[in-house]
Amino acid sequence: MAHQRKKPAPVAFLYENSLFLIAGAVGALIWANINATSYQHFVNLNLIGGDDAHHVDHPASDAEPADSEHAEPAVAAADDGHADEHAASPDSDAHPDDGADSEHAGGHHGFTVSFLINDILMALFFAIAAKEVWEAMLPGGALSNPKKAATPLMATLGGIVAPAGIYLACAAATGQSALMGGWAVPCATDIAFSYLVARLIFGQGHPAIAFLLLLAIADDAAGLIILALFYPSAPLAPEWLALAAAAVATCYGLRRFRVHSFWAYLLVPGVMSWFAFYKAGIHPALGLVPIIPALPHAKTDLGLFAREELNRDDTLNEFEHWWKDPVELILGLFGLANAGVAFSAVGAGTWAVLAGLIIGKPLGITLFTWLAQKLFRLEIPGGMTYRHVVTLGMVAAIGFTVALFVSTAAFGGGKAPVEVLDSVKMGALGSFGAAILAILLGRSLGIRPQKSLDETLAGVSAETGSEAAGDVESASSICIATP
Repeated sequence: MAHQRKKPAPVAFLYENSLFLIAGAVGALIWANINATSYQHFVNLNLIGGDDAHHVDHPASDAEPADSEHAEPAVAAADDGHADEHAASPDSDAHPDDGADSEHAGGHHGFTVSFLINDILMALFFAIAAKEVWEAMLPGGALSNPKKAATPLMATLGGIVAPAGIYLACAAATGQSALMGGWAVPCATDIAFSYLVARLIFGQGHPAIAFLLLLAIADDAAGLIILALFYPSAPLAPEWLALAAAAVATCYGLRRFRVHSFWAYLLVPGVMSWFAFYKAGIHPALGLVPIIPALPHAKTDLGLFAREELNRDDTLNEFEHWWKDPVELILGLFGLANAGVAFSAVGAGTWAVLAGLIIGKPLGITLFTWLAQKLFRLEIPGGMTYRHVVTLGMVAAIGFTVALFVSTAAFGGGKAPVEVLDSVKMGALGSFGAAILAILLGRSLGIRPQKSLDETLAGVSAETGSEAAGDVESASSICIATP
Protein backbone atom coordinates (compact mmCIF):
# COMPACT_ATOMS: atom_id res chain seq x y z
CA MET A 1 0.00 0.00 0.00
CA ALA A 2 1.09 3.57 -0.65
CA HIS A 3 1.35 4.45 3.01
CA GLN A 4 3.93 1.70 3.50
CA ARG A 5 6.44 3.10 1.00
CA LYS A 6 9.67 3.88 2.74
CA LYS A 7 10.77 7.51 2.67
CA PRO A 8 14.38 8.53 2.03
CA ALA A 9 16.19 8.73 5.36
CA PRO A 10 16.50 12.56 5.49
CA VAL A 11 12.79 12.98 4.68
CA ALA A 12 11.77 10.34 7.23
CA PHE A 13 13.87 12.14 9.85
CA LEU A 14 11.97 15.37 9.24
CA TYR A 15 8.57 13.69 9.65
CA GLU A 16 9.42 11.41 12.56
CA ASN A 17 10.91 14.17 14.69
CA SER A 18 8.24 16.83 14.06
CA LEU A 19 10.83 19.15 12.58
CA PHE A 20 8.28 20.90 10.39
CA LEU A 21 6.57 22.21 13.53
CA ILE A 22 9.87 23.39 14.98
CA ALA A 23 10.85 25.04 11.69
CA GLY A 24 7.49 26.81 11.47
CA ALA A 25 7.71 28.09 15.03
CA VAL A 26 11.30 29.26 14.68
CA GLY A 27 10.52 30.88 11.34
CA ALA A 28 7.56 32.72 12.89
CA LEU A 29 9.66 34.02 15.78
CA ILE A 30 12.36 35.29 13.46
CA TRP A 31 9.88 36.84 11.04
CA ALA A 32 7.82 38.58 13.74
CA ASN A 33 10.91 40.03 15.38
CA ILE A 34 12.41 41.27 12.11
CA ASN A 35 9.26 42.65 10.50
CA ALA A 36 6.16 42.40 12.67
CA THR A 37 4.01 44.28 10.16
CA SER A 38 4.58 41.88 7.27
CA TYR A 39 4.11 38.90 9.59
CA GLN A 40 0.83 40.39 10.77
CA HIS A 41 -0.32 40.87 7.19
CA PHE A 42 0.50 37.23 6.45
CA VAL A 43 -1.47 35.87 9.41
CA ASN A 44 -4.46 38.10 8.65
CA LEU A 45 -4.30 37.76 4.88
CA ASN A 46 -7.84 37.33 3.59
CA LEU A 47 -7.81 34.45 1.12
CA ILE A 48 -11.37 34.81 -0.17
CA GLY A 49 -12.75 38.31 -0.69
CA GLY A 50 -13.04 41.20 1.74
CA ASP A 51 -10.32 43.16 3.50
CA ASP A 52 -7.49 41.61 5.44
CA ALA A 53 -7.20 41.54 9.24
CA HIS A 54 -10.56 40.00 10.10
CA HIS A 55 -9.01 37.36 12.30
CA VAL A 56 -7.01 37.97 15.42
CA ASP A 57 -4.07 36.26 17.12
CA HIS A 58 -1.67 39.12 16.63
CA PRO A 59 2.01 39.30 17.44
CA ALA A 60 3.08 41.90 19.93
CA SER A 61 4.10 45.23 18.57
CA ASP A 62 5.54 48.41 19.90
CA ALA A 63 2.39 50.44 19.32
CA GLU A 64 -0.25 50.88 21.96
CA PRO A 65 -3.13 48.46 21.22
CA ALA A 66 -5.67 50.92 22.59
CA ASP A 67 -4.87 53.31 19.75
CA SER A 68 -6.22 50.91 17.17
CA GLU A 69 -9.82 51.56 18.08
CA HIS A 70 -9.42 55.19 17.01
CA ALA A 71 -7.78 54.33 13.70
CA GLU A 72 -9.24 53.17 10.44
CA PRO A 73 -9.19 49.35 10.43
CA ALA A 74 -6.82 49.00 7.49
CA VAL A 75 -4.43 51.55 8.98
CA ALA A 76 -4.61 49.95 12.42
CA ALA A 77 -3.79 46.58 10.96
CA ALA A 78 -0.84 47.92 9.03
CA ASP A 79 0.58 50.29 11.63
CA ASP A 80 0.33 48.46 14.91
CA GLY A 81 -0.57 44.86 14.08
CA HIS A 82 -3.76 44.99 16.12
CA ALA A 83 -6.28 43.63 13.62
CA ASP A 84 -9.93 44.41 14.04
CA GLU A 85 -12.40 41.54 13.78
CA HIS A 86 -14.98 43.90 12.24
CA ALA A 87 -13.12 45.82 9.59
CA ALA A 88 -16.24 47.84 8.90
CA SER A 89 -16.79 48.78 12.53
CA PRO A 90 -14.19 50.91 14.30
CA ASP A 91 -16.03 50.45 17.59
CA SER A 92 -15.76 46.67 17.66
CA ASP A 93 -12.66 46.68 19.85
CA ALA A 94 -14.82 47.88 22.70
CA HIS A 95 -16.76 44.65 22.47
CA PRO A 96 -14.32 41.84 21.80
CA ASP A 97 -16.81 39.13 22.58
CA ASP A 98 -19.13 40.46 19.92
CA GLY A 99 -16.30 40.31 17.44
CA ALA A 100 -15.66 36.68 18.22
CA ASP A 101 -19.35 35.97 17.93
CA SER A 102 -19.61 37.53 14.50
CA GLU A 103 -16.84 35.40 13.21
CA HIS A 104 -18.31 32.12 14.33
CA ALA A 105 -22.02 32.71 14.52
CA GLY A 106 -23.06 33.96 11.15
CA GLY A 107 -21.43 37.40 11.00
CA HIS A 108 -19.16 38.28 8.10
CA HIS A 109 -15.57 37.31 8.58
CA GLY A 110 -12.59 37.04 6.31
CA PHE A 111 -11.35 33.64 5.29
CA THR A 112 -7.88 34.39 6.61
CA VAL A 113 -4.70 32.35 6.72
CA SER A 114 -5.16 32.08 10.48
CA PHE A 115 -8.73 30.82 10.13
CA LEU A 116 -7.74 28.28 7.48
CA ILE A 117 -4.95 26.84 9.59
CA ASN A 118 -6.32 27.07 13.15
CA ASP A 119 -9.98 26.30 12.53
CA ILE A 120 -10.00 24.08 9.44
CA LEU A 121 -6.67 22.31 8.90
CA MET A 122 -6.06 21.71 12.60
CA ALA A 123 -9.32 19.74 12.68
CA LEU A 124 -7.34 16.95 10.99
CA PHE A 125 -4.73 17.10 13.74
CA PHE A 126 -7.35 16.74 16.46
CA ALA A 127 -9.09 14.00 14.46
CA ILE A 128 -5.92 11.89 14.51
CA ALA A 129 -5.48 12.67 18.20
CA ALA A 130 -9.04 11.49 18.79
CA LYS A 131 -8.28 8.34 16.78
CA GLU A 132 -5.42 7.47 19.15
CA VAL A 133 -7.62 8.08 22.19
CA TRP A 134 -10.49 6.01 20.77
CA GLU A 135 -8.27 3.07 19.84
CA ALA A 136 -6.62 3.16 23.26
CA MET A 137 -10.04 2.35 24.75
CA LEU A 138 -10.62 -0.67 22.48
CA PRO A 139 -9.77 -4.20 23.71
CA GLY A 140 -5.99 -4.45 23.95
CA GLY A 141 -5.59 -0.68 24.13
CA ALA A 142 -3.67 1.15 26.82
CA LEU A 143 -6.86 2.49 28.42
CA SER A 144 -8.94 -0.68 28.06
CA ASN A 145 -7.71 -2.31 31.27
CA PRO A 146 -8.78 -0.13 34.22
CA LYS A 147 -6.43 -1.84 36.64
CA LYS A 148 -3.42 -1.42 34.38
CA ALA A 149 -4.32 2.15 33.44
CA ALA A 150 -5.34 3.34 36.90
CA THR A 151 -1.96 4.64 38.06
CA PRO A 152 -1.13 6.56 34.85
CA LEU A 153 -4.67 7.96 34.88
CA MET A 154 -4.14 9.22 38.42
CA ALA A 155 -0.83 10.70 37.28
CA THR A 156 -2.66 12.38 34.39
CA LEU A 157 -5.08 13.96 36.84
CA GLY A 158 -2.17 15.28 38.87
CA GLY A 159 -0.60 16.60 35.68
CA ILE A 160 -3.73 18.69 35.11
CA VAL A 161 -4.69 19.80 38.62
CA ALA A 162 -1.25 20.93 39.81
CA PRO A 163 -0.25 22.93 36.70
CA ALA A 164 -3.66 24.63 36.61
CA GLY A 165 -3.47 25.44 40.32
CA ILE A 166 0.05 26.85 40.12
CA TYR A 167 -0.82 28.89 37.04
CA LEU A 168 -3.88 30.39 38.76
CA ALA A 169 -1.84 31.16 41.88
CA CYS A 170 0.78 32.95 39.79
CA ALA A 171 -1.89 34.84 37.85
CA ALA A 172 -3.59 35.91 41.08
CA ALA A 173 -0.25 37.03 42.54
CA THR A 174 0.33 39.34 39.58
CA GLY A 175 -3.09 40.93 40.00
CA GLN A 176 -3.80 40.50 36.29
CA SER A 177 -7.30 39.11 36.16
CA ALA A 178 -7.07 38.81 32.37
CA LEU A 179 -4.64 35.93 32.81
CA MET A 180 -7.05 33.74 34.78
CA GLY A 181 -8.73 32.32 31.69
CA GLY A 182 -5.55 30.59 30.57
CA TRP A 183 -5.50 28.00 33.35
CA ALA A 184 -5.61 25.11 30.86
CA VAL A 185 -2.53 26.23 28.91
CA PRO A 186 -0.02 24.45 31.21
CA CYS A 187 -2.19 21.32 31.39
CA ALA A 188 -1.06 20.18 27.94
CA THR A 189 1.57 17.55 27.14
CA ASP A 190 3.03 17.40 23.65
CA ILE A 191 3.17 13.67 23.01
CA ALA A 192 5.53 13.88 20.02
CA PHE A 193 8.31 15.83 21.68
CA SER A 194 7.84 14.23 25.10
CA TYR A 195 8.13 10.79 23.50
CA LEU A 196 11.33 11.73 21.67
CA VAL A 197 12.92 13.20 24.80
CA ALA A 198 11.81 10.26 26.97
CA ARG A 199 13.40 7.86 24.50
CA LEU A 200 16.69 9.71 24.88
CA ILE A 201 16.52 9.62 28.68
CA PHE A 202 15.15 6.16 29.40
CA GLY A 203 15.98 4.14 26.31
CA GLN A 204 13.54 2.57 23.90
CA GLY A 205 12.40 -0.39 25.99
CA HIS A 206 12.02 1.20 29.43
CA PRO A 207 8.59 0.87 31.12
CA ALA A 208 8.63 4.63 31.76
CA ILE A 209 8.05 5.09 28.01
CA ALA A 210 4.78 3.14 28.10
CA PHE A 211 3.75 4.96 31.29
CA LEU A 212 4.37 8.33 29.64
CA LEU A 213 2.52 7.42 26.44
CA LEU A 214 -0.51 6.21 28.37
CA LEU A 215 -0.44 9.38 30.46
CA ALA A 216 -0.17 11.51 27.31
CA ILE A 217 -3.08 9.73 25.61
CA ALA A 218 -5.25 10.31 28.68
CA ASP A 219 -4.08 13.93 28.65
CA ASP A 220 -5.20 14.11 25.01
CA ALA A 221 -8.69 13.00 25.98
CA ALA A 222 -8.84 15.51 28.82
CA GLY A 223 -7.54 18.26 26.55
CA LEU A 224 -10.27 17.65 23.97
CA ILE A 225 -12.92 17.86 26.68
CA ILE A 226 -11.42 21.01 28.21
CA LEU A 227 -11.25 22.75 24.83
CA ALA A 228 -14.85 21.86 24.03
CA LEU A 229 -16.30 22.83 27.41
CA PHE A 230 -14.23 25.77 28.60
CA TYR A 231 -13.04 27.50 25.44
CA PRO A 232 -15.98 28.08 23.12
CA SER A 233 -15.22 30.08 20.00
CA ALA A 234 -18.49 32.05 20.33
CA PRO A 235 -21.60 32.12 22.53
CA LEU A 236 -22.95 28.60 22.58
CA ALA A 237 -25.80 27.68 20.24
CA PRO A 238 -26.40 24.06 21.32
CA GLU A 239 -29.24 23.53 18.85
CA TRP A 240 -26.59 23.16 16.14
CA LEU A 241 -25.30 20.02 17.85
CA ALA A 242 -28.28 18.24 16.34
CA LEU A 243 -26.43 18.55 13.05
CA ALA A 244 -23.39 16.89 14.64
CA ALA A 245 -25.65 14.04 15.80
CA ALA A 246 -26.99 13.79 12.25
CA ALA A 247 -23.39 13.57 11.02
CA VAL A 248 -22.70 10.63 13.31
CA ALA A 249 -25.93 8.97 12.17
CA THR A 250 -24.83 9.50 8.58
CA CYS A 251 -21.57 7.68 9.37
CA TYR A 252 -23.52 4.67 10.61
CA GLY A 253 -25.68 4.85 7.50
CA LEU A 254 -22.59 4.72 5.32
CA ARG A 255 -21.29 1.80 7.35
CA ARG A 256 -24.57 -0.03 6.85
CA PHE A 257 -24.05 0.27 3.09
CA ARG A 258 -20.45 -0.93 3.56
CA VAL A 259 -18.86 2.27 2.36
CA HIS A 260 -15.15 1.85 2.98
CA SER A 261 -13.40 4.99 1.69
CA PHE A 262 -12.61 7.47 4.44
CA TRP A 263 -13.15 10.27 1.92
CA ALA A 264 -16.90 9.58 1.92
CA TYR A 265 -16.96 9.97 5.72
CA LEU A 266 -14.70 13.01 5.71
CA LEU A 267 -16.45 14.97 2.96
CA VAL A 268 -20.07 14.33 3.99
CA PRO A 269 -20.54 13.67 7.76
CA GLY A 270 -17.12 15.22 8.46
CA VAL A 271 -18.11 18.53 6.88
CA MET A 272 -21.50 18.37 8.58
CA SER A 273 -19.91 17.85 11.99
CA TRP A 274 -17.31 20.61 11.47
CA PHE A 275 -20.00 23.08 10.42
CA ALA A 276 -22.14 22.07 13.41
CA PHE A 277 -19.31 22.87 15.81
CA TYR A 278 -18.57 26.12 13.98
CA LYS A 279 -22.17 27.30 14.33
CA ALA A 280 -22.62 25.90 17.84
CA GLY A 281 -19.75 28.01 19.18
CA ILE A 282 -17.53 25.02 19.99
CA HIS A 283 -14.04 25.39 18.58
CA PRO A 284 -14.33 24.09 15.00
CA ALA A 285 -10.87 22.50 15.21
CA LEU A 286 -12.65 19.79 17.23
CA GLY A 287 -15.30 19.39 14.53
CA LEU A 288 -14.16 15.99 13.25
CA VAL A 289 -13.84 14.39 16.69
CA PRO A 290 -17.49 13.15 16.92
CA ILE A 291 -17.27 11.08 13.73
CA ILE A 292 -14.03 9.28 14.60
CA PRO A 293 -15.60 6.50 16.73
CA ALA A 294 -18.29 6.06 14.05
CA LEU A 295 -15.83 5.26 11.26
CA PRO A 296 -15.38 1.54 10.45
CA HIS A 297 -12.49 0.40 12.61
CA ALA A 298 -10.70 -2.66 13.94
CA LYS A 299 -12.21 -4.29 17.02
CA THR A 300 -8.90 -4.32 18.91
CA ASP A 301 -5.91 -2.08 19.40
CA LEU A 302 -2.38 -3.28 18.76
CA GLY A 303 -0.75 -0.55 20.81
CA LEU A 304 0.49 2.97 20.19
CA PHE A 305 2.53 3.28 17.00
CA ALA A 306 2.57 -0.48 16.48
CA ARG A 307 4.12 -1.54 13.17
CA GLU A 308 1.34 -4.05 12.55
CA GLU A 309 -1.21 -1.25 12.30
CA LEU A 310 0.34 -0.29 8.96
CA ASN A 311 -1.09 -3.53 7.58
CA ARG A 312 -4.62 -2.77 8.75
CA ASP A 313 -6.90 -1.48 6.05
CA ASP A 314 -10.00 -0.53 8.01
CA THR A 315 -11.37 2.93 7.26
CA LEU A 316 -10.08 4.57 10.46
CA ASN A 317 -6.55 3.30 10.02
CA GLU A 318 -6.50 4.25 6.35
CA PHE A 319 -7.62 7.74 7.35
CA GLU A 320 -4.71 7.99 9.77
CA HIS A 321 -2.20 6.49 7.32
CA TRP A 322 -3.18 8.94 4.57
CA TRP A 323 -3.25 12.08 6.73
CA LYS A 324 -0.30 11.35 9.04
CA ASP A 325 2.32 13.09 6.89
CA PRO A 326 0.10 15.96 5.70
CA VAL A 327 -0.73 16.70 9.35
CA GLU A 328 2.98 17.11 10.06
CA LEU A 329 3.06 19.78 7.35
CA ILE A 330 -0.09 21.33 8.81
CA LEU A 331 1.66 21.54 12.17
CA GLY A 332 4.48 23.40 10.45
CA LEU A 333 1.94 25.91 9.15
CA PHE A 334 0.37 26.06 12.62
CA GLY A 335 3.72 26.99 14.13
CA LEU A 336 4.29 29.60 11.44
CA ALA A 337 0.86 31.20 11.94
CA ASN A 338 0.83 31.18 15.74
CA ALA A 339 4.37 31.42 17.13
CA GLY A 340 5.19 34.87 15.79
CA VAL A 341 5.56 36.90 18.96
CA ALA A 342 8.13 39.53 19.90
CA PHE A 343 10.79 38.44 22.35
CA SER A 344 9.85 41.51 24.37
CA ALA A 345 6.43 39.91 24.98
CA VAL A 346 7.84 37.95 27.93
CA GLY A 347 5.72 38.87 30.93
CA ALA A 348 3.58 37.61 33.78
CA GLY A 349 1.73 35.18 31.53
CA THR A 350 5.02 33.65 30.39
CA TRP A 351 6.15 32.91 33.93
CA ALA A 352 2.73 31.64 35.00
CA VAL A 353 2.68 29.12 32.14
CA LEU A 354 6.27 28.01 32.72
CA ALA A 355 5.71 27.65 36.46
CA GLY A 356 2.59 25.60 35.81
CA LEU A 357 4.44 23.30 33.44
CA ILE A 358 7.94 23.02 34.87
CA ILE A 359 6.89 22.95 38.53
CA GLY A 360 3.31 21.74 38.30
CA LYS A 361 3.72 18.81 35.90
CA PRO A 362 6.45 16.88 37.78
CA LEU A 363 4.93 17.82 41.14
CA GLY A 364 1.40 16.78 40.22
CA ILE A 365 2.37 13.60 38.39
CA THR A 366 4.68 12.48 41.20
CA LEU A 367 2.25 13.36 44.00
CA PHE A 368 -0.75 11.69 42.41
CA THR A 369 1.30 8.60 41.53
CA TRP A 370 2.29 8.40 45.20
CA LEU A 371 -1.35 8.82 46.25
CA ALA A 372 -2.39 6.07 43.85
CA GLN A 373 0.14 3.75 45.40
CA LYS A 374 -0.36 4.64 49.07
CA LEU A 375 -4.08 5.38 49.25
CA PHE A 376 -5.53 3.16 46.54
CA ARG A 377 -2.97 0.34 46.70
CA LEU A 378 -2.22 0.66 43.01
CA GLU A 379 1.14 -0.26 41.57
CA ILE A 380 3.65 1.48 39.39
CA PRO A 381 5.14 -0.62 36.58
CA GLY A 382 8.02 -2.92 37.40
CA GLY A 383 11.39 -1.39 36.64
CA MET A 384 10.19 2.09 37.60
CA THR A 385 11.02 4.03 40.75
CA TYR A 386 10.14 7.54 41.78
CA ARG A 387 13.33 8.74 40.12
CA HIS A 388 11.71 7.76 36.84
CA VAL A 389 8.33 9.21 37.81
CA VAL A 390 9.80 12.63 38.65
CA THR A 391 11.84 12.65 35.46
CA LEU A 392 8.96 11.68 33.19
CA GLY A 393 6.93 14.35 34.98
CA MET A 394 9.46 16.89 33.75
CA VAL A 395 9.33 15.35 30.28
CA ALA A 396 5.53 15.81 30.33
CA ALA A 397 6.11 19.53 30.97
CA ILE A 398 6.81 19.97 27.25
CA GLY A 399 3.50 21.59 26.35
CA PHE A 400 4.43 23.31 23.09
CA THR A 401 1.89 22.42 20.36
CA VAL A 402 -1.31 22.11 22.36
CA ALA A 403 -0.26 24.74 24.90
CA LEU A 404 0.17 27.13 21.97
CA PHE A 405 -3.22 26.15 20.58
CA VAL A 406 -4.97 26.59 23.94
CA SER A 407 -3.28 29.99 24.34
CA THR A 408 -4.96 31.13 21.15
CA ALA A 409 -8.29 29.56 22.14
CA ALA A 410 -8.17 31.19 25.58
CA PHE A 411 -7.03 34.69 24.65
CA GLY A 412 -7.49 35.09 20.89
CA GLY A 413 -10.50 36.64 19.22
CA GLY A 414 -10.29 39.77 21.34
CA LYS A 415 -10.87 37.87 24.59
CA ALA A 416 -7.86 39.57 26.19
CA PRO A 417 -5.36 42.30 25.35
CA VAL A 418 -2.83 41.24 22.75
CA GLU A 419 -0.01 41.59 25.28
CA VAL A 420 -1.60 38.91 27.45
CA LEU A 421 -1.97 36.54 24.50
CA ASP A 422 1.62 37.01 23.41
CA SER A 423 3.07 36.62 26.90
CA VAL A 424 1.21 33.34 27.36
CA LYS A 425 2.34 32.15 23.93
CA MET A 426 5.93 32.82 24.97
CA GLY A 427 5.38 30.50 27.92
CA ALA A 428 4.02 27.79 25.64
CA LEU A 429 7.01 28.13 23.32
CA GLY A 430 9.42 28.27 26.24
CA SER A 431 8.10 24.96 27.57
CA PHE A 432 10.39 23.24 25.10
CA GLY A 433 13.12 24.11 27.59
CA ALA A 434 11.64 21.38 29.80
CA ALA A 435 13.35 18.92 27.46
CA ILE A 436 16.76 20.18 28.55
CA LEU A 437 15.72 20.22 32.20
CA ALA A 438 14.40 16.65 31.93
CA ILE A 439 17.65 15.39 30.43
CA LEU A 440 19.68 17.11 33.15
CA LEU A 441 17.32 15.85 35.87
CA GLY A 442 17.50 12.29 34.59
CA ARG A 443 21.29 12.39 34.52
CA SER A 444 21.48 13.90 38.02
CA LEU A 445 19.23 11.09 39.31
CA GLY A 446 21.46 8.46 37.77
CA ILE A 447 19.07 7.44 34.97
CA ARG A 448 20.78 6.08 31.89
CA PRO A 449 19.17 4.76 28.70
CA GLN A 450 18.73 1.01 28.86
CA LYS A 451 19.80 0.57 25.26
CA SER A 452 20.15 2.92 22.36
CA LEU A 453 17.83 2.64 19.40
CA ASP A 454 20.67 1.70 17.08
CA GLU A 455 21.75 -1.11 19.42
CA THR A 456 18.14 -2.32 19.62
CA LEU A 457 17.81 -2.38 15.84
CA ALA A 458 21.15 -4.09 15.43
CA GLY A 459 20.28 -6.70 18.02
CA VAL A 460 16.88 -7.41 16.56
CA SER A 461 18.31 -7.55 13.05
CA ALA A 462 20.96 -10.05 14.10
CA GLU A 463 18.45 -12.27 15.86
CA THR A 464 15.39 -12.16 13.62
CA GLY A 465 16.27 -10.39 10.38
CA SER A 466 15.85 -6.96 8.92
CA GLU A 467 12.03 -7.13 8.74
CA ALA A 468 11.70 -7.32 12.51
CA ALA A 469 14.25 -4.52 12.84
CA GLY A 470 11.98 -2.42 10.67
CA ASP A 471 9.12 -3.25 13.04
CA VAL A 472 11.05 -1.87 15.99
CA GLU A 473 12.08 1.22 14.03
CA SER A 474 8.51 1.94 13.02
CA ALA A 475 7.21 1.43 16.54
CA SER A 476 9.74 3.99 17.74
CA SER A 477 8.54 6.61 15.29
CA ILE A 478 5.99 9.14 16.35
CA CYS A 479 2.96 9.44 14.14
CA ILE A 480 1.92 13.00 14.92
CA ALA A 481 2.32 15.64 17.57
CA THR A 482 -0.80 15.15 19.59
CA PRO A 483 -2.18 17.01 22.75
